[in-house]
Amino acid sequence: MEIKKIICIGAGYVGGPTMAVIADRCPEIGVTVVDINPERIAQWNSDKLPIYEPGLEEIVLRCRGRNLFFKTASPELIAEADMVFVSVNTPTKTFGEGEGRAADLQYLEKSARFIRPHLKPGAIVVEKSTVPVKTAEAISTILHFESQGPRHPVLSNPEFLAEGTAIRDLEEPDRVLIGCEQTPEGQLAAQALADVYAHWVPRERILLTNVWSSELSKLAANAMLAQRISSINSISALCEATRADVGEISRAVGLDNRIGPQFLEAGIGFGGSCFRKDLLNLSYICEHEGLLEVAAYWKGVVAMNDFQIERYTRKIVSSQFNTVAAKKIAIFGFAYKPGTDDTRDAPAIQVCQGLLREQARLAIHDPKALENARYDLKGVEGEVAFEPDPYKAAEGSHAIVLLTHWPEYRKLDFQRLYESMEKPSFFFDGRNWLDHAALHRIGFNVYPIGKESLSHI
Repeated sequence: MEIKKIICIGAGYVGGPTMAVIADRCPEIGVTVVDINPERIAQWNSDKLPIYEPGLEEIVLRCRGRNLFFKTASPELIAEADMVFVSVNTPTKTFGEGEGRAADLQYLEKSARFIRPHLKPGAIVVEKSTVPVKTAEAISTILHFESQGPRHPVLSNPEFLAEGTAIRDLEEPDRVLIGCEQTPEGQLAAQALADVYAHWVPRERILLTNVWSSELSKLAANAMLAQRISSINSISALCEATRADVGEISRAVGLDNRIGPQFLEAGIGFGGSCFRKDLLNLSYICEHEGLLEVAAYWKGVVAMNDFQIERYTRKIVSSQFNTVAAKKIAIFGFAYKPGTDDTRDAPAIQVCQGLLREQARLAIHDPKALENARYDLKGVEGEVAFEPDPYKAAEGSHAIVLLTHWPEYRKLDFQRLYESMEKPSFFFDGRNWLDHAALHRIGFNVYPIGKESLSHI
C-alpha cells in the first residue's frame, strides 16, 4: 500500500517533531499536523514554535508550506488521509478509579470517535501516544462498532524520544517499533508504515511485533531507565553517609559490560512527562492484573525518586544552619533536563516548593524554561523572582542550587558570583556538574550528590 497523505492528530512534543522529520525525509508524502487548539497551530505556523527542540526549527522552516502543514482539525482533512497518526496527551488520571496512577485515555477515545465517520476505505490508524497495553484493541472497537464497512488496521508505533535530542532520536533511532494485529490486513498496514520509515531508517532497525508487545515495550523501556536512575540515587545517599564517592562507584559499575554506563549518573532525581506517569501506569496495570508484588516494585522506583528530591531539599536547609527563612536562594536550572524548555514533573518544582515552605526567597534562572517556571509556580505562596541573568539571580544570595546541568553553567565566572553573594556562601550541585574543588578554592561551601561535602565551616 502506497502512503501519499499522512495526518497527525496532536501538535505536541511528539506529533510535531515526528511529522516534521517524516516530511523532511519523505518529500513525496504530504504531511499535515492538526490540533483542536487554533493558538497552538498558529504557533507552529509562526516564527516562534510552541516547543524548543534543537534542530526542529530548521526542519520545520525547510518543509513548512512544501509538504508539511499545520492546520486546525477538520473532517475534510481526515477524509484525505491514507494514514492517521493519533498523538494526543495521555496524562495520569486526576479523578475516579485509578486516580493518580492510571492513564487518562479520554483524549485518545475522543480522537477515535472524531475520525471514525470520516476515514476513507482502507485508511490506517497509528497509535503514537504512550498508552496502556490493549489500547489499540479499544480504538479498533470504537472504529468498527456497528460498522459494516471495511476495517481500518490499527497499529502501535510508540515513540522513544528524549527531549533535547528528539530530532537526533528520530533521524537516527535505535529502533522503530511497529505493532500490528496478526492478520493479513494488519501485516500489510505494518509494512506500509515500515516503508515510510525505511526512507531513512535501516530495515534491520524496524521491528514488527504484535500490537500488545509494542504497547508494553514503551512502558517497559521507560520503567527500566527510571529504575537505573533511582538505583544509583539510592547508592548516592549511602555514599554521603559513608564518605564513598558515587562518581567512582558509577564508573566502576558502568565498566561492567553486563551493566554499562548509561543512566548511572547520580542527581537530584528524574523528571519529565514520561517516567513518573509511565511507572505509575505500569504499576496500576500490574495491580489490575493481580500482580501486587510487581506493582509494588515499580511504585518503589517512584518512591525512591521522591525520597532523593526530599532528601536533598532537607540538606539545603540543614547545611545552612537549619534555616533558610528570609534568605535569598538562587536556583540555576528549572527544566527537567538541558536542551529543552519542558518543566513537566521537573525536580525543581518540588525543591522550590519545599524551600518556599521554609520561607526562603527564590531567584530562578534557566536559559530556556523561565516562562514555564512562572506557570508551574503560579499561585505558590512565597517570594519568587524569575531572572534571565544568572549573575543577578545570585547577587545577594546565601546559596546557589544547581538543578539542571545546562552547559552554560560551566562557563560562568564563579569568582564574580561568589563575590556578589552573602557570606558564608553555599553551592549545592544537584547534578554533580561542576568542578567542586575549584568552587571550594574560591570560597564556596560545596554540597554535591553522593560525594563528600567541601566546607570551610
